[in-house]
Amino acid sequence: MIVVTGSTGQIGSIALRSLVERGEEVRAVARHPERLPEDLRKRIDVVAGSHVDRDVIDGALDGAEALLWLAPSDPAAASPYEAYVAATIPAADAVVRHAVHRVVTISALGQGVQMYAGHVSASHAMDDLFRSTGADMRVLANATFLDNLLRQRADIARGIISATVPADLRMPWVATRDIGAVAAETLADRSWTGQEVIEVMGPEDLSYNDVAATLSEVLGTPIRFVPGDREADIEAMIGYGFSPAMARSAMAMDLAAERGINNAAVRTPHNATPTTLREFAVQVLQPAMDR
Repeated sequence: MIVVTGSTGQIGSIALRSLVERGEEVRAVARHPERLPEDLRKRIDVVAGSHVDRDVIDGALDGAEALLWLAPSDPAAASPYEAYVAATIPAADAVVRHAVHRVVTISALGQGVQMYAGHVSASHAMDDLFRSTGADMRVLANATFLDNLLRQRADIARGIISATVPADLRMPWVATRDIGAVAAETLADRSWTGQEVIEVMGPEDLSYNDVAATLSEVLGTPIRFVPGDREADIEAMIGYGFSPAMARSAMAMDLAAERGINNAAVRTPHNATPTTLREFAVQVLQPAMDR
């Protein structure tokens, strides 16, 4: 039995479908089971509830062989370590209690880099918590998500994209659908043991200038990069319901990116994934803009 958390999200939903289609026995944890595709609900076990709830994750891992762990978003958390580490303690306890053999976590690039990076550093600490269980483990250390561009649809419609990193800073980008595919492949492969990191790098390094140029071509309208202001973004996030600590943590990620945390790993044929920015823009972003 493979347990999938975040099963209705961008990554977990892809992993869930891929595992089911491979013939794996799967149990999905979902706060809203009705959001699971109907064709999959008939073929899986479903545990209703939040996977950070001690009783929910304990029940989900009873008899489980493997766990896919995605930390749930919690912008109102008191700190990134509360959001990533404290929320993971019940799962780590359950992994030990139920002798779950294998754990795959969704994490971030920069593993082993001695630099504070807000959410990224907290996700690395989350990985360490699972390492302490002694389970065989693969950490999927992911690049910046192409899917984050979807959050800027309103700005893109006005001809701009914005970020608080330098316009010409090139770094890896990856599509969440590729992360989900790697997660499923890793969980379905029972040949590995030990604890290792798998970088998930996407096919290319891109700057925001590169992104603007490609979006201009795909969307058929000029898109330009406008540098953001970190203090202004912090205030805006607080206005949207982020705690001050989580807003500052988000900006700490951008500062760490500027300092090179996302460029510490080297892309190889083994950690590159297929979806390019252009493909993502044509297949995902443009249809979303048209809706």
